Amino acid sequence: PDILDPALLRPGRFDRRVVLDRPDRKGREQILNIHVRGKPLAPDIDLPVIAKQTPGFVGADIENMVNEAAILAARRNQKQIFMRDMQEAIEKVIAGPERKSRVIPERERRVIAYHEAGHALVMKLTAECDPVHKVSITARGMAGGYTLALPDDDRYLTNQSKFEADLAALMGGRAAEEIVFKEATTGASNDLDRATKMARAMVTRYGMSEKLGPLMFGEKDEMVFLGKEIGEQRNYSEEIARQIDREVRRIVEIAYNKANKVLQENRAKLEEIAERLLQEETLDRAAFDAMFA
Repeated sequence: PDILDPALLRPGRFDRRVVLDRPDRKGREQILNIHVRGKPLAPDIDLPVIAKQTPGFVGADIENMVNEAAILAARRNQKQIFMRDMQEAIEKVIAGPERKSRVIPERERRVIAYHEAGHALVMKLTAECDPVHKVSITARGMAGGYTLALPDDDRYLTNQSKFEADLAALMGGRAAEEIVFKEATTGASNDLDRATKMARAMVTRYGMSEKLGPLMFGEKDEMVFLGKEIGEQRNYSEEIARQIDREVRRIVEIAYNKANKVLQENRAKLEEIAERLLQEETLDRAAFDAMFA
């Protein structure tokens, strides 16, 4: 709808508009039932669990995931699709294919291990963060490693404390690098990009800044049908723009300091997780949680 000429959307042109949102857990389970028809499923396949582990997936993602699982099963010369095939397919859809053939120098491998351990440890010790589902230093897509956190339930509203917790988790990788190696690397570039955008959204879209108050800054320009890109029309002064930049910086710095404090206070656990990753490359949720038992 965002690329339609507004003249088409005037009253009287269309009788009814139907909104198709991303499916909830029940919807994902029903979509899964459609896409697994005719496929040989092993007895350990639990569709409700798979639906729970795929928040945010739309029908096309679920179809892709089931097909990837079938391909993985075929490559392993299996007659059936097992739960582990589904789990691996979920990660492939989220983070991209594994690149086990990628040769990484030992020093960089250590940096990646501490970076991911930093993310995982901050997530584990910050109450509002989603549970850590998997931590790995096996390259996927363009990433050297990844930490996958999945919520226990679908979430439709996000509060300020959840944003602040997620920001701290994003900054955990860079904080770990600076604590252990005394300098940062380019490995945190995607984390910084996501953190900056999240903090800016908190200030300009969600009114979560004490200094600027419950206001929205910027108007979306969505005249895409005229050849324009979706942009933002500034409806505020240069002074407000400077205040927004200062608030974004303050929010991100608070998150970084929070992550740094958690990691400094739990340095031994950070070392333990990183060394375990260097030995085993991947920790699933059960193995990771067992380290805190």
